[in-house]
Amino acid sequence: MESPSASCPPVALQGRDLLSSADLSASETRELLALAAELKAGRRRIDLGGKVLGLIFSKASTRTRVSFTVAMARLGGHTLDLNPSVTQVGRGEPIADTARVLSRYCDALAIRTFAQAELGEYAHWASIPVINALTDLEHPCQALADFLTLQEAFGAVEGLTLSYVGDGNNVAHSLMLCGALLGVNVRIGCPVGFEPSAAVLEQSRRLAAAHGASVEVLHEPVAAVRGAHALYTDVWASMGQEEEKALREQAFAGWCLDEELMAEADPRAIVLHCLPAYRGLEISAGAMEGSSSRIFDQAENRLHVQQALLAALLGG
Repeated sequence: MESPSASCPPVALQGRDLLSSADLSASETRELLALAAELKAGRRRIDLGGKVLGLIFSKASTRTRVSFTVAMARLGGHTLDLNPSVTQVGRGEPIADTARVLSRYCDALAIRTFAQAELGEYAHWASIPVINALTDLEHPCQALADFLTLQEAFGAVEGLTLSYVGDGNNVAHSLMLCGALLGVNVRIGCPVGFEPSAAVLEQSRRLAAAHGASVEVLHEPVAAVRGAHALYTDVWASMGQEEEKALREQAFAGWCLDEELMAEADPRAIVLHCLPAYRGLEISAGAMEGSSSRIFDQAENRLHVQQALLAALLGG
């Protein structure tokens, strides 16, 4: 077990930002997963000596807010909830001013917002690490937890196939990028018109080619999941798309991750969902609660990967 007073960062990320899954190299991603596994098993203890994480969340959150808060507590640090509705952020204070002031008070910021450009502006002005706690473009912390869960189920992830069925959203983007780095074949199955970003698709395919993997987009659910080792879905209408809910439910008819679809996957396949989930829409109750489900292990793993990430960025 590591001494709480160890002076070297566990992964060489100290002082850096995490705005995208692609901000990490393949080796850094693997090292973070290894550290998260050690922390989860209690084989390693890291003390951040009272450092402070600021949370700026413009979107609702359960798992991300709680897991970051608990992660900092387990590392001997503290968390400040800088809710925009009760700070000057919500009254239009420029990000340039907010980021520089908070850099004098906090040791890192985790930001959950809509536009990736807003996150980038915080990172530009802050002199402390900035973490993407979800934007409309990416959700890198979620992807780390997802691949830790896949690693736990199969022992190693390289060469496995993960099939995501649903909207080509922020979660899909980070799965594509992180999976490519780890040598995982990622399939995105979605109706026509709901594909992931073309730019992220191109970027992930370049990374996948460098690591012996592939990234595909398919428009038929059975083809998307056939032989896969992990079946993954997410809500069809993300935060900010509530007005499109009825339209999206119609467009995604036939795309529910259910027992019939699971039968097309590898017999060992696990079921994943980043939550919240709507049983009977994007996932059936049977898939959600069945023996193949690792959804609540996956949710727990948000805590462990974020604990590893914070330790690495803050030089635990």
